[in-house]
Amino acid sequence: MKQTNELNHRIGSKKMKLVDASGHPLAGKEVTFNQTNHQFLFGCGAFDAVEVANKSVPADRLVFLEEKMDRFLEVFNFGTLPFYWGRFEPEKGKPQTKELKAAAQWLKDRNIAVKGHPLCWHTVTAPWLLDMSNEEILKTQFARIEREVSDFKGLIDMWDVINEVVIMPIFDKYDNGITRISKDLGRVGMVKEMFAKTREANPGATLLLNDFNTSINYEILIDGCLNAGVSIDAIGIQSHQHQGYWGREKLEEVLERFSQFGLPIHFTENTLTSGHLMPADIEDLNDYQLAEWPSTPEFEERQAKEVEEMYSILFKHPLVEAITSWSFSDDGAWLGAPAGFIRADNSPKPAYETLKKLIKGDWNTNVSAKTDDNGMVTFEGFLGEYDLVCEDKKGSFKLEKEAETVQLVL
Repeated sequence: MKQTNELNHRIGSKKMKLVDASGHPLAGKEVTFNQTNHQFLFGCGAFDAVEVANKSVPADRLVFLEEKMDRFLEVFNFGTLPFYWGRFEPEKGKPQTKELKAAAQWLKDRNIAVKGHPLCWHTVTAPWLLDMSNEEILKTQFARIEREVSDFKGLIDMWDVINEVVIMPIFDKYDNGITRISKDLGRVGMVKEMFAKTREANPGATLLLNDFNTSINYEILIDGCLNAGVSIDAIGIQSHQHQGYWGREKLEEVLERFSQFGLPIHFTENTLTSGHLMPADIEDLNDYQLAEWPSTPEFEERQAKEVEEMYSILFKHPLVEAITSWSFSDDGAWLGAPAGFIRADNSPKPAYETLKKLIKGDWNTNVSAKTDDNGMVTFEGFLGEYDLVCEDKKGSFKLEKEAETVQLVL
């Protein structure tokens, strides 16, 4: 374990008394502490879990997806599942609740924390909303939030509540029900209503406001929401870098500006490609569609270096709690970009090995210590979940920042 002053906020210590079943101290015993999970959330889009959990694809495709998810599970502890209204409920009254529940349970069974994305968004929203009045659209959006958040409580307790609000009321690519009601309510009013409804359905959930716009307009929106009493649990920042890596300077500048609110920061949708860069003059990333966008050895090395620097900068920052890279694999990646940690054939790229070394090596704790005459042992490591092994006995515990002395019966 590499411990530096820069990472002190990621490290905790714990004093433990180890006793046997009769309460006698386990004195002078060798104890091994093995980290099994991080408190920090290292994630990716986990959309493939839907097909894997439901076995809803042909057998050969299922085997391929299972191999892909095995690679995911080797590194990550956090996954985002898709709740785009137009796909989740393409026909009114027939949501894909059963399929998404199976996926969320599949991930949870493998100790993966799950986030739902998104509850309210003007893109990929239900087309049948256009048949309604604005009052009916709002009522239906509320009912949608109440249904999903209640149905998935305990499986999904983290939500991107509302997505891309900065552009929402002025979005003009096509007509949609959510832009209509956002014009009525205004940006802050829209956020306030959606957060209130989500909080009502699951008071203990972690609720995010999420946007790709990192300009002052997003800062103004957050400030307005907080002044209006909206309880935002974390600020979501998208960082799709199809047109090139932001670099240290921009990353640190964005972190500094959004740290002013004192709220946890989640990098919710990160993209770094291992192919050529999208031309800088493309304003809407969706406008760049190619028949092929290959990953190349040269650009894979570039991607690995960018991943190492970006994750290191974010992990070092005390307010950052989660990083989600959007496409785990080039297979099915957004916009066809070679943005995955693994290639379309499931083989790992250098970026995969680089990140695995950081998460499972440099930022992971596996240490040994000896109990004193009273069975006491002090241990220091990265925050998260641990297995403790003493001779043939085993225990599990969580290491948190404010750790008290505990007694563990082995």
